[in-house]
Amino acid sequence: MSRDLVVSWPSPAATWEEAAPVGNGRLGAMVFGGVRARVQVNDSTVWSGTPAGPAAALAAVVAGGAGPARLAAVRSALRSGDFRGAESLLMAFEGPYSQEYLPFADLWLTLPGAARFRGRSLNLDTGVVTELVVVSGVEVTRRTWASKPAGVLCVAVSADGPVDLSLSLTSPLRVVRRSGLALGVAVPVDGAPRHEPGVPAHRYASGPVDGYDPFAAVAPAVETDGVVEDGVVRGFRRLLVTLASSTSAAAHWPPAPGSTLRHGTDGSGASREDPLGAPGERPVWSAHERPELSVPPRRLDSGAGGQAPRSGRSREEQLAHAVSVAERAAARGADELLAEHEADFRGLLGRTAVRVGARRGGTVAVAEVLGGGDERLVATVMCQLGRYLLASASRPGGGPPANLQGIWNAEPRPAWSSNYTVNINTQMNYWPAEPAGLPECHLPLVDLLDRLAVTGADVARELYGARGWVTHHNTDPWGWALPVGMGHGNPSWAIWQLGGVWLVQHVWDHYEFTGDLGFLRDRGWPLLRGCAEFCLDWLVESADGHLDTIPATSPENLFVSAAGTRESLTYSPTMDSALIRALFERCRRTIELLGVDDEIDARIAAALPRLRPPLVTAGGWLGEWAEDLPEADPTHRHMSQMVTVHPLGQIDPEWTPDLAEAAGRLLDRRGAGAMGWSWAWKIALRARLGDGETAHALLREATRPFTGDTHVDAPVDGSRWGGLLPNLLSTHPPFQIDGNHGFTAAILEMLVQSHGGGIRLLPALPNAWPEGGVTGVRCRGGLAVDLDWAGGTLTSAVLRRLGGDPATVVGVRYGTRRTEVKLAVGQEIRLDATLGEAPC
Repeated sequence: MSRDLVVSWPSPAATWEEAAPVGNGRLGAMVFGGVRARVQVNDSTVWSGTPAGPAAALAAVVAGGAGPARLAAVRSALRSGDFRGAESLLMAFEGPYSQEYLPFADLWLTLPGAARFRGRSLNLDTGVVTELVVVSGVEVTRRTWASKPAGVLCVAVSADGPVDLSLSLTSPLRVVRRSGLALGVAVPVDGAPRHEPGVPAHRYASGPVDGYDPFAAVAPAVETDGVVEDGVVRGFRRLLVTLASSTSAAAHWPPAPGSTLRHGTDGSGASREDPLGAPGERPVWSAHERPELSVPPRRLDSGAGGQAPRSGRSREEQLAHAVSVAERAAARGADELLAEHEADFRGLLGRTAVRVGARRGGTVAVAEVLGGGDERLVATVMCQLGRYLLASASRPGGGPPANLQGIWNAEPRPAWSSNYTVNINTQMNYWPAEPAGLPECHLPLVDLLDRLAVTGADVARELYGARGWVTHHNTDPWGWALPVGMGHGNPSWAIWQLGGVWLVQHVWDHYEFTGDLGFLRDRGWPLLRGCAEFCLDWLVESADGHLDTIPATSPENLFVSAAGTRESLTYSPTMDSALIRALFERCRRTIELLGVDDEIDARIAAALPRLRPPLVTAGGWLGEWAEDLPEADPTHRHMSQMVTVHPLGQIDPEWTPDLAEAAGRLLDRRGAGAMGWSWAWKIALRARLGDGETAHALLREATRPFTGDTHVDAPVDGSRWGGLLPNLLSTHPPFQIDGNHGFTAAILEMLVQSHGGGIRLLPALPNAWPEGGVTGVRCRGGLAVDLDWAGGTLTSAVLRRLGGDPATVVGVRYGTRRTEVKLAVGQEIRLDATLGEAPC
């Protein structure tokens, strides 16, 4: 039996929700298969908008009256209990919406003649989709993958006898150039989410905007033993189609010019040997090479207020470049490209494996997964699927980080703009990055933070009179940092100033798992410090001596005021205080680790003890606000106060048992699932509280097939639950990939935990999972763990030090058993079921 984990379908995809995803971090595709096979293509840099958009929107908001003076009026109104007045004043702070992630192109491959489809599959270890078709008696095999090393999408077709095939390329965007099969498209310069039906979906420009040309090119190339004429390949037994893209937006995505790069590249992302470079082959920062950002951070090319925007290539050069990259890849042949791709993908995904039950490899029918008969196999598949999707959507040097739909979107006006929603969803996308052995996949998110540290510094200064940088509820690759909502968005989601404070915790996570002090010094500390500067200025002293955030909301819930009205604006909700506390503590630890002499340390030390502690309500559950306020929706999908449990680890059954009990009661009050990401968070939270049985029950709920209408968005009140689509993507609906990534992170939390300075083995193992094993799960401190269990109990564990400080004593816990070990870098220790050291 193959050791690879493969999922299969008996027929081609009739809808997008049945298609199989492939991706290389820049190019993503949904593979439908069949006789007239559609490959729906995305490029992670194809977004509406322009580099100058955030600065222009900020200027308009400030011109409309937003700023420190109005902020003071908001605070005064809120302190006096005038909710309507405070909310009305705050509407001036809302700009338009962040931009949209857009579909790019469709590649069509049509096999003529009578055909019999023999199945399709997706290998979750190699990222290759394979289809078998019999056309007029000839067996045809088609393989599709997205190559990161070559920077192209590949479709390889082999046949037992001569066959014909026609090729075509289309785009849902405005086609403005054609060159053979290659297309050049205009990209909208503005877009709005579909929940704003009164706003035009897209606005195109007639030419460059502030020096930026909103243009993208996509081009296929063909290598075959047949005859190619006018998009038809005749009499072939071997065919390779490669697809490449070239976009103006890619030139405005980090790395920035003038930086120290690896691989002999210059700041444009182009090799010195190849002045045009290759999409998907942007320079990769090593963890310690990126130059330190100044504080406040240096300005990236924004097209306004800084350096002149990068010129990029002309439209003709973009088309020529896409054609050139595709042709160079095709000339190498399918075998070489596939071998290179599989080596790249296995090198990434092969580090970590999870097996719940007796089986990890082999081919699994998707119908079997959705049927739920073997729930252990379901857990195994879902854990690997989340790893596969993250590795496909987020690669260093590829493009922007994974958005609400990863890098897969076919809708011209996607739900929530398929953007970055940073009050939970973007963060959840990256929860599995470190424990699942994909630390490189975390780095595109750090690139986005570098951009936000620049645009967010302008917003912090102009709106709030604060130093440092701020980000609110939504962002995009252009660095949107304003509140959104167009002056009528409910503050419960639109007005939340701590989006950056939560995002920047990922910088610390990357350091804590890898132990990479160079990364912490060069990239992490400037981001952490700038965020702390904002928080120190944002906090205001209250009458009781605490430091409060005001105005503040608890995303996205409402409370009932004393007058019986539903309100969002208040001061110091639990989430705010928890996030700032974590940030401040991590800043102080960073200063200690790096030996930094920085005056901010004293300011942080003075502020930390004045932050409000978590509140336990009269009902006994963990409170959401600084006061014991009744929730407007006690079963709300957001559990904002629970960041204290996961991911921050401030509340734990071992060292804060009373607060942990209150957290459990809050989860009981919130109830079971509603949508993928909410289920995933609840599973992870139950795992952190040691409640494996409830975590297991929630996972069973979340992995049931969705049977409703996928084209009608479910209400956000949880009255209709989501589930899995036929391609195993998680949906409410709409589809959001954070559910898939969250399931992976949550399953890993059930099996291995490493918060709080130690490692816990099988901390939330349910009775329904009596046997299994994991390999290479990453733990904080630069460690990796292998373990096996049988009969519901640990049989053995291996600890390895990959990095970090070898002088650190590592505490290991399994149930009531504990031990301590020390490991040199590269050393491993085997423990038996009693946690005694065993021969390796």
